[in-house]
Amino acid sequence: MIIMRLKVWFVLIALVLAATIRPNGAFESSSSRRQTSTEAYVTLLYGDEFLLGVRVLGNSIRDTGSTKDMVALVSDGVSNYAMKLLEADGWIVEKISLLANPNQVRPSRFWGVYTKLKIFNMTNYKKVVYLDADTIVVKNIEDLFKCSKFCANLKHSERLNSGVMVVEPSETVFNDMMRQVSTLPSYTGGDQGFLNSYYSDFPNAHLFEPSLPAEVRKSRPAPAMERLSTLYNADVGLYMLANKWMVNESELRVIHYTLGPLKPWDWWTSWLLKPVDVWQNARVQLKESLPGTGGGRNPNDALLVSFLFLLPFCALLFCYYRLFLQSQEYFCSLCRSSLYDQIKHLYYKIRSTVTLNYTVVSTSSSINPNHQTRVPVYLGGISIVVCFMAALVALALAFAIVPRQVMPWTGLLMMYEWTFTIFFILFGGYLHLIYQWGKGTAVQAGALSSVPESVDYDSGKGHQRQESLCDSATLCYGLGMAFLAIAAPSLPCLFGITALFLRLGLMVVGGLALASFMTYASEHLATRSFLRGFEDRDGSRSRSFCLLC
Repeated sequence: MIIMRLKVWFVLIALVLAATIRPNGAFESSSSRRQTSTEAYVTLLYGDEFLLGVRVLGNSIRDTGSTKDMVALVSDGVSNYAMKLLEADGWIVEKISLLANPNQVRPSRFWGVYTKLKIFNMTNYKKVVYLDADTIVVKNIEDLFKCSKFCANLKHSERLNSGVMVVEPSETVFNDMMRQVSTLPSYTGGDQGFLNSYYSDFPNAHLFEPSLPAEVRKSRPAPAMERLSTLYNADVGLYMLANKWMVNESELRVIHYTLGPLKPWDWWTSWLLKPVDVWQNARVQLKESLPGTGGGRNPNDALLVSFLFLLPFCALLFCYYRLFLQSQEYFCSLCRSSLYDQIKHLYYKIRSTVTLNYTVVSTSSSINPNHQTRVPVYLGGISIVVCFMAALVALALAFAIVPRQVMPWTGLLMMYEWTFTIFFILFGGYLHLIYQWGKGTAVQAGALSSVPESVDYDSGKGHQRQESLCDSATLCYGLGMAFLAIAAPSLPCLFGITALFLRLGLMVVGGLALASFMTYASEHLATRSFLRGFEDRDGSRSRSFCLLC
């Protein structure tokens, strides 16, 4: 009796160990969904960055009417929330361990790409169609399951592309790959280069013919490899070069967004590449599988996006509130003055505006011409450099602040908001320093006691030496720079140009016009700030809250 019990325990332990110890390449199911078909669509997700791409891919597959399984192989870098969202979208989520990349010389982003080879070991399916997360299905591709043991698309340079593949899983093939993974060279340093070495005769493979009758297909020996048409892997990089697809656009099945910095979920890509419109349209149609995820939104970023969108507006309102308080004081002083003083004040304001002339050295606006000689000769050059540095820093910080995966219009508006806000803070602060420099120069020169005020300037000050709340010339320069900054990237849209290089060319032309205007404006504004500081050496003038004035 005791011996029988021991035998039973040994059998139970053996079963537990057999269930626990998995062969190399096996998968651990973490999904509540179960396999419902013998054929499946498969994709791979290393982290949450590509989550939106997988969601759009799955929705595009379902939109074609397919009912086959959709399997997402996810690594440890994927969050639990992302896995729950994929399950809610209809994916079967399988957790996998990463395969180390044996290549020492490789791009850093290729650290885990050899994990893609695990699709060859998905033996619970008879056939799988692998699709990269940066692809989208635009027409039914069920005929790919008629393909032979291995199918892929042949790209330029006679190389196969591993972004879209049809695989007949085989443990034997997978184990053979694992034996050669450290010895076969990879021209890319990743899985694609390895597969090109493993299937070295692939360029000679016959073209896959989906319309071939089943009887004819069965009568022929199954080929080891077949080439897929470009229809099944339309490279957006090729579209970029010719501004059109190399095949009939109405027959396209899969679009592959291969360009590294121009992934379709990045908001700026929509403004550069026309084929991204297809992806964005599919994104908008995403259902709210979990609360706040409709249209591809991320509920975790919703509050942050709202905050970033409203903060510049709040700063602008605060600025206008301060200006309003100053304007109240100014207009109250006007009401207390006589009609003659008001007419006189208006006359000198108009006179100083009409006679505004600009030279390379300084401005001869309403400032005393005797003070122009005190402007440092190098002030203009320094101001130009500071202006362009402020613009570059503003652009870089705005790109860092704006979330990458917001909708294109949201990203563009937030980019403009933050670029303008940061630029005016930086360059406005610089002009304020120049104003203080002018003040200090006047004090050091003893101008407080020796140099009289000019008549025009003194007459234009009013009773309290109150300058206009926002100088007209400064306002014009600010509006001019804002207009050109908006117009420069908008020129391709205004002219209806879709070619990437022509778009970039027009943007460069607009950028040159903006740079020329910024050169002129920065030198002029800095000189005006210095001379205003020199005139206001007694510190009695009320400064506007606007930093540029």
